[in-house]
Amino acid sequence: MTLSILEEKGLDIEIIKYLSETPSVEELKDLLTALDMQPRELMRQHEAPYKANNLADESLSEDALIQAMVDHPILIERPIVKTDKGITIGRPPENVLSII
Repeated sequence: MTLSILEEKGLDIEIIKYLSETPSVEELKDLLTALDMQPRELMRQHEAPYKANNLADESLSEDALIQAMVDHPILIERPIVKTDKGITIGRPPENVLSII
């Protein structure tokens, strides 16, 4: 749905497939800064690795959560959409309207 919105607007887009092109720790830190989010906010908390690795544990550091996303990229919320006007998570898809 998010992709449809972007294509309807005629935007030239680059798709980064996080499941096969896992971002580095530094790239995730940069994304978190740009999104003004904490690591857990960028995580898909209903995925099996989140539960299996007890990532809901509040005592885990930000670095531990970021490393978990590197180790298990399925945990990274997506899509992440970045334009000249800003960056946002494309869920719900209408979120992208504020940056296009």
